[in-house]
Amino acid sequence: MTTAPDPDAQTRVAVAVETPQHSGVNATLDYLSEQPLAPGTMVRVPLGKRTVLGIVWPAAAGEAPEASLRPVTEVLDGLPALPEAWCRLVTFASGYYQRSIGELALAVLPPELHKLDRAGFAQRLARLRKALDSARPAAAADTPPPPSEAQATLLGQLAALEPGRTVLLHGVTGSGKTEVYLRAAEATLAAGRQVLVLVPEINLTPQLEARFAARFAGRRLVTLHSALTPVQRLRHWLTAQLGEADLVLGTRMAVFAPLPRLGLVVVDEEHDPSYKQQEGARYSARDLAVYRGRLEQATVLLGSATPSLESWQRAQDGRYLKLALPQRIGGGSLPRVRLVDMSQQPRQTTIAAPLVEAIRERIARGEQSLVFLNRRGYAPVLHCTDCGWKSGCPHCSAWRVFHKLDRSLRCHHCGLAERVPRACPECGNLDIAPIGRGTERLEEQLAGLLAGPDGRAVRIARIDADSTRGKGALEARLDSVHAGDVDVLVGTQMVTKGHDFRRITLVAAVAPDAALFSSDFRAAERLFALLMQAAGRAGRDADQAAASEMWVQTWHPRHPLYEALRRHDFEAFAASQLRERESAGLPPFSHLAMLRADAKTAAAAREFLEAAAAAAEPLDSAAAVTLYPPVPLTVARVADVERLQMLVECAARPALQRFLAEWLPQLIALRRRSGHAILRWAVDVDPLSI
Repeated sequence: MTTAPDPDAQTRVAVAVETPQHSGVNATLDYLSEQPLAPGTMVRVPLGKRTVLGIVWPAAAGEAPEASLRPVTEVLDGLPALPEAWCRLVTFASGYYQRSIGELALAVLPPELHKLDRAGFAQRLARLRKALDSARPAAAADTPPPPSEAQATLLGQLAALEPGRTVLLHGVTGSGKTEVYLRAAEATLAAGRQVLVLVPEINLTPQLEARFAARFAGRRLVTLHSALTPVQRLRHWLTAQLGEADLVLGTRMAVFAPLPRLGLVVVDEEHDPSYKQQEGARYSARDLAVYRGRLEQATVLLGSATPSLESWQRAQDGRYLKLALPQRIGGGSLPRVRLVDMSQQPRQTTIAAPLVEAIRERIARGEQSLVFLNRRGYAPVLHCTDCGWKSGCPHCSAWRVFHKLDRSLRCHHCGLAERVPRACPECGNLDIAPIGRGTERLEEQLAGLLAGPDGRAVRIARIDADSTRGKGALEARLDSVHAGDVDVLVGTQMVTKGHDFRRITLVAAVAPDAALFSSDFRAAERLFALLMQAAGRAGRDADQAAASEMWVQTWHPRHPLYEALRRHDFEAFAASQLRERESAGLPPFSHLAMLRADAKTAAAAREFLEAAAAAAEPLDSAAAVTLYPPVPLTVARVADVERLQMLVECAARPALQRFLAEWLPQLIALRRRSGHAILRWAVDVDPLSI
């Protein structure tokens, strides 16, 4: 039985605990400790009727009477305190993205850590230290190829940089950006510092991990991403926090990895929207990486063949140093872009005859082709030809997608899945047909079109979220492509970025036009990046580069986006887009936030947003911002929840932050009033989709 601590011997500490935003507890809470605790120390403390994980925070304690404060339950000692720079990073992110410190700080820790008491934590640490002591990494590493002249020049410029600079590495696909990352990491490790490498998606992690592991065989490399088991994620996180990991490679969550000797941050494919968190604290890992580099005097290397326009503009303004790799390794040329005018093709054509013939030629030469369509399933909708019924989702304002392999109708928003009806549910008509196509149907059509005269089947593989759902399925399919066991690869955008397919000489985009006329001002930027990245999968072997091609089936072959794509001219495309955005007052020439509200009815969500706008009017900072009327999201209803949003626009980032800081308490108070029957609300700073 533990004795009550002596209050006279206790000190007051500020502790960050995980509290929801609507609670209104945005700061730290005060507790009493028997001994002084360094900021960054992890503790277990009472919160209501629970005992929760907390972090001693470098903040001034409050002035509440000590008699009203509760004591710290346990100190999770044996681990160095979280670095001061890590606490400062979280403090900045919580303020910028309008979340409480505790909510963000505790959310980015491994979930397994929340379950451990002092004894369990000590046991895990002891086990990890024993494993680290017994593990002896192999000393032999791959011999790196000699850098190209362009790479050597660029690496010299990187070596001469003062600490804390951000570099935008604009390199065409196949130009050797990964080799630059590897050599920059080598120099950082030689200086006794650690390296953090961020990738946009989990499926890109294994191949990049293999490259780094082979190059740095004598170094300790750990990964951080959501595909790890909770035990693996805790072990890797502790290895980083102990300073035992030389390199940490992961997805956006890894930007918060505690690294006491951080010297280099690499953000590969920095333009990718996956770096923006879409739930909870909606942070941008890329932007936080830049801030963290300045904070810890670490070089930040943002790499992309199609940089985001925000990063490109910052480089144009001189805030980032722009370095370029304009040529492919080995002098190989970029693929020739061929635009197929679908208005000149026979009606109902899905894949143009010249494209089919071009793929046949590749197969005959033993080369591979990639055909991509950014829509999975067999068809987007089933349709009754008699009464007009369509396979809508009863819970969402979206269609249920027809998946032929398992004969299901599946909503990709709420997950509702049902067997395909034998007849139309409304009129009984047996003739219900698919409209449009997804990757399943594209795979089927290609198999029919490419079959030989003797009926011999062509080897076709499909990679999308459905075909790679099983453990190891993605790796197995990629291995078969690399081994040459596939003639045609069909897939979504999963296969268009980051992969080094040496045998692919033809890439085809089947139906990319939908993004050309989207209401989202970033749609054109995303489409251009996707097509450029897809084109980059062709001709990566210098010996085959001259014969490589990118085919685009389009109804608008004269669109300026396709003209820039045909010339591989990112700079012209970026200049055109930036002129349009500047004239329209859009980012990066203005700054946005979005208030989203979810409710059982659209009227309730709208009422909350309108009340939020009214609450903003008397604020001193409101004069600097523009609030637009509430509008539904593109998919307005998901799982029987109506979703509306209200855009906030401001010319200056500091003014927007001042307004949001004033507005947030008003929103919390508004939510507590019974008259506003909403389920949840959230502020999204720098939203990616409008």
